[in-house]
Amino acid sequence: MSNVSQSPSNVSDDLLNQGLLRISIFSTLSTVPSCVFLYINGTMLYVLRSKRVFRETCRYILLYNLLLADTIQLAQSQAMYLLSICRIKLPFSLCIVLSMLANLTTGISPLTLVVMPLERYVAVCFPLRYASIVTIRNTTVAVSLIWALSSLNNLTRSLLLLQFPFEKMASPQMKDLCSNIALLLGFLTEEYDRAYTCVLFLSAGTAVTVSYFSVVIAARSASTDKVLARKARNTLLLHLVQVCLSLSSTINNPMLFALSRILTRIALLWVQNVFYVCFIIFPRCLTSLVYGLRDQTIRTVLVYHLYCRLKMKISF
Repeated sequence: MSNVSQSPSNVSDDLLNQGLLRISIFSTLSTVPSCVFLYINGTMLYVLRSKRVFRETCRYILLYNLLLADTIQLAQSQAMYLLSICRIKLPFSLCIVLSMLANLTTGISPLTLVVMPLERYVAVCFPLRYASIVTIRNTTVAVSLIWALSSLNNLTRSLLLLQFPFEKMASPQMKDLCSNIALLLGFLTEEYDRAYTCVLFLSAGTAVTVSYFSVVIAARSASTDKVLARKARNTLLLHLVQVCLSLSSTINNPMLFALSRILTRIALLWVQNVFYVCFIIFPRCLTSLVYGLRDQTIRTVLVYHLYCRLKMKISF
């Protein structure tokens, strides 16, 4: 009768191989779409700075700001995801820096989505005053305020983190994986994050909704450009979808925490990967997909650059 038992070393090797295979699968499933969309976003950013018409049009300036924040957040999220998959624990100082970068760009997107609907609202409801209200100078001020408000949020979180007694810690190394949840080091930090998120997305949702209904009402007027009003209405609906998708990323961790009580570890890892693609990667890629395909001016230049770069890579 053959001996079918395995030595402890063989069992350990099998478990190690299964762990490496699992890490490889999860890393590939998330990294491939991230790299594809980072490439598209990078090309889109280049396109928006390559032509004078894009650099001197207010709505394209706002689009560039939104896309830049989404691209930085996508790259940072993918790096953090790979660190968590590989079970790499970081020092508190490095984790705080990465978390601050994530919070900065997370706030930029919804704040920009507060301003972009207002630009469409002015274009439809006040067409004669549009050139005097929506200027390059005013747009630059709006973008500066967006970054300032998001930076103020980071400063506030930093001050709240200073209340934690880091000097009493035995090691500067984190016991858990780096994440915003791991840095909720007190009741005040958690309550502040919840309040800031609610105010941020409530403001964005209100701006989009009010602008949409204002455009719908204005479209009934005989003096309103019907084509412009219809395009503006469709754009505002897309803005609302963007706000909802951005908000969906905030429920990613609570949903995973709830599912962790009923799912096995392997099943939870698969669910985590699906949630990451749906709630983190996809919302950050929607901007380039929507505007790259809808806007005729952008689409022509974007397709040209994507095709030429792909052709150059294949030729090499």
